[in-house]
This record gives sequence, C-alpha cells and structure tokens, in this order.
Amino acid sequence: MSETLLLTGGRVVDPSQELDGVRDVLLVDGEVARVAPSVQAPEHARVLDCDGLVVTPGLIDVHVHLREPGEEHKETIASGARAAAAGGFTAVCAMPNTEPPIDNPAAVGFVAAEGRRAGAARVYPVGCISVDRAGKRLALIGEMVEAGAVAVTDDGNPVMNSGLMKLALQYTQAFGIPVADHPEDLTLSAGGHMNAGIVSTRLGLPGKPNAAEDIHIVRDLLLAETTGGHIHLQHVSTRFGVESIRQAKARGVRVTAEASPHHLILTEEAVEGYRTEAKMNPPLRTAEDREAVRAGVADGTLDTIATDHAPHHYDEKEAAFTDAPNGIVGLETALGLILTHVVGEGILDLPTMVERMSCQPARAFHLPGGTLAEGAPADVTVFDPVARWTVDSNAFRSRSHNQPFEGWELTGRPSYTVVGGRVVWER
Repeated sequence: MSETLLLTGGRVVDPSQELDGVRDVLLVDGEVARVAPSVQAPEHARVLDCDGLVVTPGLIDVHVHLREPGEEHKETIASGARAAAAGGFTAVCAMPNTEPPIDNPAAVGFVAAEGRRAGAARVYPVGCISVDRAGKRLALIGEMVEAGAVAVTDDGNPVMNSGLMKLALQYTQAFGIPVADHPEDLTLSAGGHMNAGIVSTRLGLPGKPNAAEDIHIVRDLLLAETTGGHIHLQHVSTRFGVESIRQAKARGVRVTAEASPHHLILTEEAVEGYRTEAKMNPPLRTAEDREAVRAGVADGTLDTIATDHAPHHYDEKEAAFTDAPNGIVGLETALGLILTHVVGEGILDLPTMVERMSCQPARAFHLPGGTLAEGAPADVTVFDPVARWTVDSNAFRSRSHNQPFEGWELTGRPSYTVVGGRVVWER
C-alpha cells in the first residue's frame, strides 16, 4: 500500500523540469501530486523532514545482474532489489544471463513476479537477443516484451554474428525497445584477463586490447545507422569507443551508452597485487581511457551511469587471478562513489548526475519515472550530500561482497528510497 507522503524542505533537483531549489514534494496514491515551495500536509500524511537533504526522481540502474534463477547463492531477485533500494535506486533492469537464461516469456514473467514480490526497488526484466544466448537465432522477442521485457541483450556474451545483430535491430523497432550489447570481439580478447598494456605485461597476465571493444562498438553503430534501430552500448571503457559514439550521435544514429562507476574512478593499476576484486569485463583501462570516459559522461556522449552490479561468491573471487570470475557489486556504493569522485571532483554537477542516473536511464529504456512531474510515479530518492561513511561490505544487503572499494571514505549516501509512494528503505 502506498501512503500519503510529504517531503518538506529538501533541495529538489529534477533536470526533467529544469528544477533545482528548495521545495516540498507531495506524494498521493502512488503518484507525484504536487511540487511547490510550500505544501500543506494533508490529514494522516507522513511528513519527512528533508532539510539539508537532496530530493530527486528515483535513481534507475539499467544494468544489474540478479543471478536468479540458477545462482541464488550469489544474489536473488529479492536481495538484489533490497540492495538497490539501500543504494538509493528505485528501479533496476535485470540482465538475462542467468541459468537458464531469460530467453522466453515464462522466464521474463518469473523475474517480473519475483521483483514485485520483493517489495523494494522495481525490477524490470531484460530478455535475451538470442535463444540460450548462443548468438544463432533470435529469441521470442515479441512475446518477451508482452510478458514485461523492457529491452533485449545477450550481456556477458557479445553478439558476434553481425547478421543476427542487424536482424535484432530491425525487429525490435516494432516493439520500441533498445537492443543492448556488450561490445567485445571475442577473437581479439580471447584468453585475456585484464587490460592489455604495461601493467598486464609486468604482472605476466594475458591482456584484452582496446581494439576488441572498439571494433565491436563501430560495428554496432554502423548496424544501428543502417537499420534505424536503437543500440544501447553497455559499460563503455575506451577512448576510441567514446569518440566513435560521439561522432555517431552527431550523425543522428539512435544510440545510448553507459559508463560504470568503476570505469569512471579506477584504472588498470587497481589490479596490482593480482587483486581479483578489481577483475571485470570490460577490464579497467588506462588513465587516458578513464579521462575519455569521464569526458563522455560530462558531455552526454555516455548518457547513462549504470553499475553493472555483478555479484560473485567469496570463494570464487578468492581463486587465482586467471581463474576468478569478472565483476563487482555496485548497487550500494554507486551513489557515494559518484558524489565523492565524480561530482566532488567537478566532472559533473549535481543536476547532471541526476540526469545520468535517473532521467536519461528512464528515457533510454522507456521506463516510468525519471521525473517528479505531476502524475509521475512516486519514485523518489532522498540523499544526504555531506554524510561521511566508510564502505563496509559486511553491511551490504547484497548477498555478495566482491568490490575493490572496501574501506574507502565516501561523502554522500541515501537517506530514503521511495517506490510508488511507499518508503521501501530508510537509514
């Protein structure tokens, strides 16, 4: 049940309405009822004092791995939804690389139903592009959309077959959904475990060259341009990739693209000491690549910030570097990391951060939310921009703790997460 909520005295930042100032926000029956300098509290309303806090449209993460079905020891839909809410996210898009994959309408319906049952952040299923993520024939895209899929991707498996990717970009236009792709040419990255460069050479680890990502990005952009389809490029990490997307957008190609907090903050040097918690795909790149990704987020070339939340069990990450899986958890650290090391370092201002983490993700995947306009879903994130805290994975709501930020001092963290007018998490 939603409740009547009045959020008073907070700094309301809503780029969708070019709004940045102290306002009251009234939420009634699961919708935004009013945003104004002063709102009288209705009878029986719950009032949240947001003085000194920032109030924004609910944060949306379009790239998370919730591991259910098949690997519930790493994460479940319920634990992932709770971790998202604890991180200030009101909605997440669940990737389909589960066991078995989400490649049919029944599986999509299962994810949607479990997400609703969790009663935390909204969970939007993403279906596979191809049957069994095998890259050979299209999955039942129309039926999956009817069951609730908001996009398709074979994430974790790049679609190597260009003909199949072209077909997906053509076919999905009938349903108005994006095709998300993990850009990696597997023939170039095969056997690699980190960025190919000086650090990998020093550590004696086989590397993945930038070209493996760059070639795939260029191919996807050309196919999107040829078909008129909407390509969404996931976790972009290279200089050339950012520039290629920038040029494609200037040509009018229908492309959206995301950057992950770890690619905005870390470099390949985080792997020193064979730290498996810094092993991910795409790998952490050079400082020059990181600066290009930062510039891309700043100018909107990379219009979305997404965590690529990828839980793994402790034992798996404790293996030798070449045996350990890729990925880190990110839902509960993303807001603090971005506020501290992206906004705090002057790369983005606060309204642009909200645009990249709420408004644009909603637009890119055609999701409800991303705005506090009257009548919009009452999904709201409230955070304290000056609260100092230390990353402690033992306090995570996620079932997994794999991440390279343990012990980092951050500034800024969520205070309340409101979904459909109901407080689903509060500090």
